[in-house]
Amino acid sequence: MEQTFELNRTSRKLIAPFLEDFSLEQLNTIPKGFSNTLFWNVAHVVVTQQLLIYKLSGLNMLISDELVDKYKKGTKPEQPATQAEVDEIKGLLFDLIDQTQADYGSGVFTQFTEYPTSSGFVLKNVKHAMAYNNFHEGLHLGICMSLAKLL
Repeated sequence: MEQTFELNRTSRKLIAPFLEDFSLEQLNTIPKGFSNTLFWNVAHVVVTQQLLIYKLSGLNMLISDELVDKYKKGTKPEQPATQAEVDEIKGLLFDLIDQTQADYGSGVFTQFTEYPTSSGFVLKNVKHAMAYNNFHEGLHLGICMSLAKLL
């Protein structure tokens, strides 16, 4: 599992600079042909990690329900993100991975609700969820890279 967590950290190391290198206005821009912003994609990976790993394991998520409601699958930006929201997501990017790894090591993930993903892969346990999360983040990293070229 160490590799799974390191891969997740590597993904986040590639995602994090978008929050540093782009202005708040750029982070909130929806380029033509896209349905979401650069910021939405970064916040979405944070939310999805919590939903896939904690919620499906029957545990309390480490983020607010408000954050989930704004950035879960199927949402789109209803209003521009604030600098405070950007700062919050920056703080969560690595803290959540560290906490997830600590929780995994402590054995808190004892149950799991099977979940068929939209890509057709069925998550049957938390290890599947963690692996799938890395795949999901890779997809959104690619979207972020495409968005960045247009900003």
